[in-house]
Amino acid sequence: MPELPEVETVCRGLRGKLLGKRIERVEVRRPDLRIPFPQGFAARLAGRQICSIDRRAKYILVHLDDGTVLICHLGMSGRLLVSDVSVTPGKHDHVLIHTDSGECIVMNDVRRFGLMTLSTESELESHPLLAGLGLEPLSDKFDGAYLSSVLKGRRTPIKGALLDQRVLAGVGNIYACEALYHARVSPRRLAASVSGRRAERLVLAIKSVLKAAIAAGGSSLRDYVQTSGELGYFQHNWAVYGREGQRCPDCDCEVGIGRIVQSGRSTFLCPTRQR
Repeated sequence: MPELPEVETVCRGLRGKLLGKRIERVEVRRPDLRIPFPQGFAARLAGRQICSIDRRAKYILVHLDDGTVLICHLGMSGRLLVSDVSVTPGKHDHVLIHTDSGECIVMNDVRRFGLMTLSTESELESHPLLAGLGLEPLSDKFDGAYLSSVLKGRRTPIKGALLDQRVLAGVGNIYACEALYHARVSPRRLAASVSGRRAERLVLAIKSVLKAAIAAGGSSLRDYVQTSGELGYFQHNWAVYGREGQRCPDCDCEVGIGRIVQSGRSTFLCPTRQR
């Protein structure tokens, strides 16, 4: 599933092509993705100007000139591709949004775990998809004190706590593994024990890893591509994720990078470096 850096990269690609453009028409080629499209979906978008595009956690938010907000989630395999020429829809191209200047935004989703729905500016913060989300990890409010506070009393492993979107919005499996490695924190460590200097170190690692991944266009693992169709490149900079059995890049341990399973997901770590 695309995580915060991939979604942020998609938002930046959409902004560069679509800000100020007007939606001319919308083709909806099936009744639903993960959830049904709202009634009148295409008609509510047609004729509206795109005012801004931003991100909340792993959701893309397209703000229109009448106060409508298009909410999009890429799910496991979703792609938002922007073309400057007319598009002949393929089998998995489920929504096509045409602008008045000739661009076509295509929602392609092989597994159909993504979604597109609508809200309004006034109801956005209380929308069921967004209301329970935690703090954005790249915000100034995300610091050691916040992380220590939100983890206090939590008896789950720290890796699981980082993946809880009510704790931190947008971080997924790849970047949790990478940040924990760079912070020298074991993914098995109880979340409640991550406080003080350890929490500050983890916050810095999370911010650093996410910023580096955004700069590299995200990580392309299976389906993710940027809006241009180009792959992301951060997978070439992974320290531990997907590198089981390989040498740890930052220490001389003989064990190498290991893999454990937590809550059904693979976790990669250096058992020597991370405590």
